[in-house]
Amino acid sequence: MSADLKGRVAFVTGAAHGQGRATALALAAAGMRVAAFDVARTLAYPGYALGSTDDLATLAEGCRAHGVECLTFAGDVRDDAGVSKAVAETMERFGRIDLLFNNAGICAYGFAHELSEDEWDAMIDINLKGPWMVARRIIPVMIRQKSGVIINNSSVAGMRGMNRLSHYAASKHGLVGLTKSWALELAPHGIRVVSIHPTGVNTPMNDGLAELEGSGGVTGFEPTSAGIVDAVSGLRDPDAWEGIVATVPEVAGDRDFERWLDEHEAVYGSAIARRP
Repeated sequence: MSADLKGRVAFVTGAAHGQGRATALALAAAGMRVAAFDVARTLAYPGYALGSTDDLATLAEGCRAHGVECLTFAGDVRDDAGVSKAVAETMERFGRIDLLFNNAGICAYGFAHELSEDEWDAMIDINLKGPWMVARRIIPVMIRQKSGVIINNSSVAGMRGMNRLSHYAASKHGLVGLTKSWALELAPHGIRVVSIHPTGVNTPMNDGLAELEGSGGVTGFEPTSAGIVDAVSGLRDPDAWEGIVATVPEVAGDRDFERWLDEHEAVYGSAIARRP
């Protein structure tokens, strides 16, 4: 793990559970102060349980156990007022933002011709518009600092098509386009922008997908979280979770980034990460 993160500030969306929570704790362990942003409630779509205010509270406790401060914000990445308030309060408290981990997102199955317009819009608004909504409030901070790192949590779905996930794949392909474009726009300001591409990770999101599938979705596999991830590729790698969580602190650091990429795979495209 990069050793140069102590005292820096990370703004993490979708931070209450899953990959966002695990990454926030890893950043705290590296010495970063954390601003944790999460919707902290169940949304009409996709309808399964997401993070909660209690999850945010225990995350803050976990960060404090590492000796760093954690601010928590319950808000929706689609709500500019909430995002702006969280960024302003983070700046008031910490005075800087060194890392934005755009992690908030949803997933749900559906054939393209059976999706409603509301379902399509929710997927695109949260997974694609949301990262832009957050970044446009943090990019000016990083420009003033002449430094910063933005990491967009995409997916293998941002690199290939996905059966019954066309709206999800479209959102993740779009996020890759944002990443590449922002990298060009922001490089002159000393800001690095990258995306990472996990495959199916056994998080509470997959519990939600299992719940939806068990209530009338495609059959042929066990309607559990494990069954869902098995259905994605049937492959399991017990070390993949740790690899995903470790990637963000490494990419956020000041080490020779190109050399690090030469030595590590940032795309976990051939394995399923099991929840620890």
